[in-house]
Amino acid sequence: MTRQPAPTTPPAATAPLRLGVLGCANIARQFCRDVAASPTVQVVAVASRQADKAADFADTLGIGRWHASYEALLADPEVEAIYLPLPNSLHAEWAVRAAQAGKHVLCEKPLALNLSEAQAMHHAAREHGVILLEAYPYAFQPQHQHLLALLAEGAIGQVRSVQACFGFMLPPAPGNIRLQPDLGGGALLDAGSYALSLIREVMGQAPVRVQADASWAPSGVDISLMATLHYADGRRAQLSCAMDAANHRRATVVGSAGILETEFLNHTAAVPDAVTGFLPSQMRLRRGTANSLAFEDLTDECGSGFRFAAEALARWVVAPDAVALARHAQASLDNAATLEALGRSARFGQVVALQAS
Repeated sequence: MTRQPAPTTPPAATAPLRLGVLGCANIARQFCRDVAASPTVQVVAVASRQADKAADFADTLGIGRWHASYEALLADPEVEAIYLPLPNSLHAEWAVRAAQAGKHVLCEKPLALNLSEAQAMHHAAREHGVILLEAYPYAFQPQHQHLLALLAEGAIGQVRSVQACFGFMLPPAPGNIRLQPDLGGGALLDAGSYALSLIREVMGQAPVRVQADASWAPSGVDISLMATLHYADGRRAQLSCAMDAANHRRATVVGSAGILETEFLNHTAAVPDAVTGFLPSQMRLRRGTANSLAFEDLTDECGSGFRFAAEALARWVVAPDAVALARHAQASLDNAATLEALGRSARFGQVVALQAS
C-alpha cells in the first residue's frame, strides 16, 4: 500500500528561517548537510567555544559566519532560531538562554534531564514568545504521521498496548559522552528516549507509574534497560534500550482490531543510500484480529528527519499552530517526567510513580 501525502515542503513564500547551530558535534554536521537544500530553512551561523573548530565547521559546510562562543551566536541579530545539539546536560541552560535572546529553539532529544528542567525551558519559551521544539527526527517523518493518522481513524481499533525498542553497539571510545553520567549519558536517555517518545504519542498520555531494570557500565551509566509502564486506564507498555547490542529499532502497536508495526527510523530512503546512510523504514498494518490475515506494507515519502523537523519549525514560526505546539509541549513534559521516573526506578529497584507534568 503506497500513500502519497501532500508535499511536506511548501513553496518558499517567505524568506527562509535563519538558523544558528550551537555546537560542532558530528550530529550538527549531518543536520547542516541535510537542511542545506531546504527552501524554508537556512543555516547562517555556527558557534563553538573553540574558534578554530567553528571556523573549520563553517568553511567545510559553506556556512557564512562563525562565532567563538555560544553567547556571541545568541547575540547575532541575523539568527532567528537555533539548533541545539549539545550534550544532554547542557540543553536546559542553553535553551533558556536562547529563549531569553528571542531565538526559537529546535532542541535535540531528550529535551531535558528531568521534569523541572523541561518546565523551566517551556516557561522561558512562553515568557519570551518563542517556539521550543524537541527534535525527535522520526516523529516528523511522513511515515510516523501516517501511523498517527491510522490510529486516529481507528484502523486497529482501540490501542491496547505498545512495545518499543531501540538499541545499538556502542564502539569503544575514550571520553564518549554516552558513557559520562555528568553529561546525561546512558542507554535510557540516548536510545530509550526515542522508544518512550513513540509510546507517549501512541498512548496519548503519560503513565502513572513505571518499573525498570538496568545493567550498568563501569562509568555508572545504564548500558541497557527494560521497563514496564502502567497507565491509569489499566493499559501497559514495554520499553527496552541498549548500547551493547546489535542495532535494532522497532515498535509494535496492538489494538482491539489490528496491529501496526514500524521501525520509526530517523532518516529514510526508498532504497539504501550509500552516501547518506539512509535506509527504507518498514511499516506494516494488519486489519483484523486473526493471525491468518496478511499484513499490508505501507510506503510513505522519504527523507531526512532533520530536514522534516526543521521545516516544521519554520512553518510554525510563520504560522503558529497552537494545537500542534501545545501537543508537542505536553508530550515533551510527559517524556521528561517519565524518563526521570524510569531512571529512579532502575537505580533503586522499585516502582516509581510519576510527578504531574
